[in-house]
Amino acid sequence: MAKLIYDKTGRLLFTKEMKREYTLLMPQMLPISFTMMKKVFELEGYKVDMLNTTHRGIVDTGLRYVHNDACYPAILVIGQLVDAVMSGKYDKHKVGLLITQTGGGCRASNYIHLLRKALERAGLEYVPVVSVNLSGLEKNPGFKLNLRLIRRLASAMIYGDLLMWLKNQCLPYEVHTGTTDKLTTHWTDRIVTLFDQGRGMGKKEMRRVMAQIVADYAKIERNVTDKPRVGIVGEIYVKFSPLGNNGLEEFLIAEGCEPVVPGLTDFMIFKVNNRVVDVDLYKGSKLKKLVCSILQKYLEGLQQIMIEAVKAEPSFRPMGSFKDLQRLIKGYLGYGNKMGEGWLLTAEMLELIHTGTPNIVCTQPFGCLPNHVVGKGMIRRLKDDYPESNIVAIDYDPGATKINQENRIKLMLANARRAAPQPGAHAAQDAPAEIREGAPQKAAARS
Repeated sequence: MAKLIYDKTGRLLFTKEMKREYTLLMPQMLPISFTMMKKVFELEGYKVDMLNTTHRGIVDTGLRYVHNDACYPAILVIGQLVDAVMSGKYDKHKVGLLITQTGGGCRASNYIHLLRKALERAGLEYVPVVSVNLSGLEKNPGFKLNLRLIRRLASAMIYGDLLMWLKNQCLPYEVHTGTTDKLTTHWTDRIVTLFDQGRGMGKKEMRRVMAQIVADYAKIERNVTDKPRVGIVGEIYVKFSPLGNNGLEEFLIAEGCEPVVPGLTDFMIFKVNNRVVDVDLYKGSKLKKLVCSILQKYLEGLQQIMIEAVKAEPSFRPMGSFKDLQRLIKGYLGYGNKMGEGWLLTAEMLELIHTGTPNIVCTQPFGCLPNHVVGKGMIRRLKDDYPESNIVAIDYDPGATKINQENRIKLMLANARRAAPQPGAHAAQDAPAEIREGAPQKAAARS
């Protein structure tokens, strides 16, 4: 059994010996992307198991070991991890926990500290917690984010966003039930195989693979019917996680809608860009700015490949770029507004409106201050500037009932159907660039 080693602060380290012996448990957030990321970690020699549990006991466990004033995503993530360790499925002395850490100022950035306290309260203080971060917040001898791993994770993120984007444009319309999900599984497995072979990550090869992916989805037989498109934005965990948002995407599809979900790529570029903005606004290390600028350029380059691949197929709507979002937010919020999802959340709502998706669900943990400022707090301004927008803010917390959340969304959908056809929707989707460039300035002039 691996020896338990602690650093000077008393933090239990994840050692090289643990890497060989321990299974790392990974909470689920984005089903497609995280499935690939799990495989990426395994290719690096880590034993990883991704948690897909969704039962009510997760919430109860979270509330037992985390005070109920904590962020709802923290309650869920910690509850899911502690529940898994105590489930009997794993050897408690040969399991570790893998969790991302952004290093920002919101409560979500303190997951890892709350998690360690929860483990202590549960008598599991011997379980190591591994932080996945690019900020150098925590280091472990048995876990390293090397360039190869970062490249693979970035590629998995891009491919995951592409598959999610195409899936949501096919699934609500498919003639033969299950066709879209089957193709999504096929390509998820295929991409992982390419990674294992050291392929699929170069820009030239990415263009080829993404062209194949888009072509395969275009072959899916679809009913050409008018369905309300509904955007999903908000705090990153409840926006993406079926556990966090009570299966929101599935619910919208069941209600006869097409979900439109901005991907993870914009959020990651946003977090990298924040480091650049920090130096511009508050001074700091020019070397740090240079490194982050290079990383941002790399991620934006991958994103552009994805956008061009989708644009090549006329039957699909392409996603916007991070630069589009930066242009859109001018006149609304400054780039220094970066707590939580910061200005990005408002920018995503603007992009949805400009590209023919004025119906939006803004998901937010109850009591999430950043989300209430840049999400709920900006809705009135957006409705003033864009009367066709139809936005509802939905709170998620341990006490919120699924039926109440769904009823509020149904009311929003009733308004959407009443307002159909959506003003300017088809014109917007055909010429997003022109609209993006002009609308922010017009909005600012009206304010």
